[in-house]
Amino acid sequence: MASTGPPPSLKRSDTSLTREGDQLIITPLGAGNEVGRSCVYMSYKGKTILFDCGIHPAYSGMLFHLDHPASLPYFLEKTTFKGRVFMTHATKAIYKLFLSDYVKVSKVSVEDMLYDEQDILRFMDKIEVIDFHQTLEVNGIRFWCYTAGHVLGAAMFMVDIAGVRVHYTGDYSREEDRYLRAAEILQFSPDICIIESTYGVHLHQPRNVREKRFTDVIHSTISQGGCVLIPDEYWSNHPELHNIPIYYASPLAKRCMAVYQTYINSMNERICNQFANSNPFDFKLISTLKSIVNFNDVGPSVVMASPNGLQSGLSRQLFETWCSNKKNACVIPGYVVEGTLAKTIINEPKEVTLMNDFAQTSVFLKELMPPNIILVHGEANEMGKLKQKLITQFADRNTKIISPKNCQSVEMYFYSEKMAKTIGRLAENTPEVGETVSGLLVKKAFTYLIMAPDDLHVFSQLSTANISQRITIAYSGAFGVLKHKLKQIFESVESLPDEESEGPAFRVHER
Repeated sequence: MASTGPPPSLKRSDTSLTREGDQLIITPLGAGNEVGRSCVYMSYKGKTILFDCGIHPAYSGMLFHLDHPASLPYFLEKTTFKGRVFMTHATKAIYKLFLSDYVKVSKVSVEDMLYDEQDILRFMDKIEVIDFHQTLEVNGIRFWCYTAGHVLGAAMFMVDIAGVRVHYTGDYSREEDRYLRAAEILQFSPDICIIESTYGVHLHQPRNVREKRFTDVIHSTISQGGCVLIPDEYWSNHPELHNIPIYYASPLAKRCMAVYQTYINSMNERICNQFANSNPFDFKLISTLKSIVNFNDVGPSVVMASPNGLQSGLSRQLFETWCSNKKNACVIPGYVVEGTLAKTIINEPKEVTLMNDFAQTSVFLKELMPPNIILVHGEANEMGKLKQKLITQFADRNTKIISPKNCQSVEMYFYSEKMAKTIGRLAENTPEVGETVSGLLVKKAFTYLIMAPDDLHVFSQLSTANISQRITIAYSGAFGVLKHKLKQIFESVESLPDEESEGPAFRVHER
C-alpha cells in the first residue's frame, strides 16, 4: 500500500495545550476495518512498536493464522529495519513450518513472492523468544505477555512506555477448547486496549449445541455415501462408521503435532492429565493424505484439508472434485475472510449457518475496563455494529471507542509530571522544608534519580572521576593589573607564598 500524503488522524484532545512528547499515535497499517494482514503501528515518547506483520489471506492464498506474522521475513530481510522481534517459544517453533509451507503452496508467482526459503532461514535467527509473564525491557520499553488461548503460543502483549500501558490482544479466545486454556484476564486496567473484533456482535451457540449440529451434518452425509470432515472423538463413539476412512490432508499439520507435544504444558488441564497416561495426539483412526494423487476417492470418506479459505491447495482440489455431488458436504468450522471461495460458500444461507461471538468481547472488556478501546481486525460493517453496541454498554464510563481505517492515525495525549526519586545516602534523612538537596540527576529511560556522587557507581553503570588541567598562556603585562581583572570576575583571588610556586601566583575561587 502507499500514501501520497500524511494519513488522516483521529485526535482525542486539544493539541494546543500539549507537548509533542505527550502524543501517542496508533495507526493500523493493516486490519483497519478489515480482517487480515494485521499490522498496527504505535509511537510514544520517541519509541516505536509494531504489533503483528501479516498478509491478507484473500490476496495471497496463504494458510491459516499467517494473516498476523507472514510479512515478517520481508520486513526483516528486505527493508532497513534494525529493531528487535519477539515471539513466544511455541509460536517460533511452529512459525517456520507455516512459513515454509506458505512459500510452497502460495498461488503467488515466484517473481511476485515477498521472500523465499533462504530468506526464512536467515531471518529465523533474528527472532527472540519471551515466556508468558516474563517482563523484558528494550530501550525504555517494558513489555510482557499473557496466554491468549485460540492457538498454541498465541499471546496478548502488554507494553509500558513511561507509565502508559497499551494492551494488544491479537486473536484470542476466552473459551477453553478441547486442547487449549482460555485467554487470561489481566489484574489491572490498561490505558488503551487494541482488541480484535472479528466476530462483531454475533453470538456463538453453546459449544455442545454447535458440536451436535456439526456431527449431525457429518453423520447424515456419511450415511448417504457422501464425503465430509469429522472430529476424531465422535468417530470413536460410533462403531457403525469405523469402516469409513478418515484423512488429514496436511503434512504440515503432522509436523506441527510434534510441536504441540513439546509444549504440552500449554494445553488445558484435561489434556495435561491425559498425557500422563496416553498420547492425546496419537489419532489412531486418522491417516495422513500427502496429495490428491495418493487419494483413492471411492465411496464415503472424511478429509480434513487446508487452507480453510479454499483458495488453493488440496482443499480447493477436493472441493472442485466433490462440489457437483449433492451427497457430499463441505463443513467450514473456522472464520474466513472476504474474497475467498469459502466466504462465497458461507454467504449462501440455505447451505451454511455461521454463528460468531460478541459475548467474549463484551465480558473481556467489562473485566478490563480500559478508558480507550481501539477496534481492529474486523470487517467494516460488523465492526461498526460492535462499536455502537460497546458505546451503549460503556455509556456511563466515558470510554472512548475508536475503529480506525487502514493508515488512519489515532492520536491520544497522556500527561505526566516528571518526578525524581532520591536514593542512597541522600535518602537517609528527610530534608526540612526549604532545604536544598544537592546531588547528581541521573535519567534512565523514563526514570529520574537523584543521588550523591559517591553513590553513582552503586545505582548506575556510571562513575565519577577528578580531572586536573593546566593551561599555559603567555602574558607580558603588569602582574598587579592581572590580579585586578581577576578580582572582577571571581569571588576571591589570593596570592600564594613564594615557597609554594616558582614565581608570582594566585589561587582563584569561583563564585
